[in-house]
Amino acid sequence: MKAHKHPIPAVGALVIAPDDRILLVKRRDPPMPGQWAIPGGRVEWGETLADAAAREVLEETGIAVHIGEIIYVFESITGDDGTGRPALHYVIVDFAASPAEPAAKPMPADDALDARWVAPDELDSLWVAEPTRVLIRRVFDERTHRQ
Repeated sequence: MKAHKHPIPAVGALVIAPDDRILLVKRRDPPMPGQWAIPGGRVEWGETLADAAAREVLEETGIAVHIGEIIYVFESITGDDGTGRPALHYVIVDFAASPAEPAAKPMPADDALDARWVAPDELDSLWVAEPTRVLIRRVFDERTHRQ
């Protein structure tokens, strides 16, 4: 892997259906191929963060979404470029989102091996990164306290 000189801006979207299922994709490419994650990816030149999040969800799952507020920001620094420096350094901004069509069926594409709606209680049976688990728990805890 080629080391980058600067962190790479990236986005994700926590898409929650009206029945509280979460849209997840199974990653094809590094970092962490085979891991389940919220849809997302790199921000393209001249693209807003929100537009990038909506595009990535559509590209990876075929589902159009309404992008809401920023709900999480974190860094992912992984790998070794062969010189002892990290191979990848992302600054990731995650958004809340909802499906434009709640009954839409995800179709994996782009760099997603699979895409599906997952109930929160199914998360423990899937390989999901800890920052994603933390985000989902926090969002659902906040939703419960608002009701």
